[in-house]
Amino acid sequence: MSSLLELDAVDGYYGESHILRDVSMSVEEGEVCSLLGRNGAGKTTTLRSISGARPPNVHDGTISFKGEDITEMAPEDISARGISLVPEERRVFPNLTVEENLHLAEVSGNRSNTIGRQLEQVRAEHTGMTTEQVYEEFQRLRERRTQKAGTLSGGEQQMLAIARALKQNTDLLLLDEPYEGLAPQIIADVEDAIRRISETGTTILLVEQNAVAAMDLADRCYVVDQGSIVFEGSAETLRNDGETRERYLGV
Repeated sequence: MSSLLELDAVDGYYGESHILRDVSMSVEEGEVCSLLGRNGAGKTTTLRSISGARPPNVHDGTISFKGEDITEMAPEDISARGISLVPEERRVFPNLTVEENLHLAEVSGNRSNTIGRQLEQVRAEHTGMTTEQVYEEFQRLRERRTQKAGTLSGGEQQMLAIARALKQNTDLLLLDEPYEGLAPQIIADVEDAIRRISETGTTILLVEQNAVAAMDLADRCYVVDQGSIVFEGSAETLRNDGETRERYLGV
């Protein structure tokens, strides 16, 4: 495996508040990597830094994707290179049907093709899933395709949010708390969907407070505490490291 994403000594700020402190981590091509930690540890801030969202502002360090420095790039340019963020809030359009939500993601991606020749070339190198391919991965969305997104269950909305990201040019999928607020059986359904996506070759960086579920899914894990990486290793190593789990994750 080769490194797809690398963060090197990243310091991130919200205004004057120093949130990320010397964060260095990598995500290897084809793996599921989990970033774990308690509330306020810096997990979401890390994902926002990678996706180019402001705030936070990266004052020091570099973020590289496929060997290219993306630290100061605009979010749309980062997205065009193959990084998609599914935020914790999901942000589906509640008054549109499942199929309309998916079509909107496709139209948005096509519009981005018109923004400059260089961006067109980058987009041309990536193709997202077709609607039919999405339905193959998410059979429940096929069943709900004419249903308004606002009437879906929490798990179904999460699947729709992930599916919209896959309609674009996703090589690296950033998932922010995909299990938040879901019942245990629905977590298992979403976990199965994420595992199937990984099996198609999509690399996944998963931010999650449900450490047990995340470790079951991940190949490797990082643990962040107060903005600093305090653990890096395989999911199996973390499962066997009771001291680290109890101290930083409470499990």
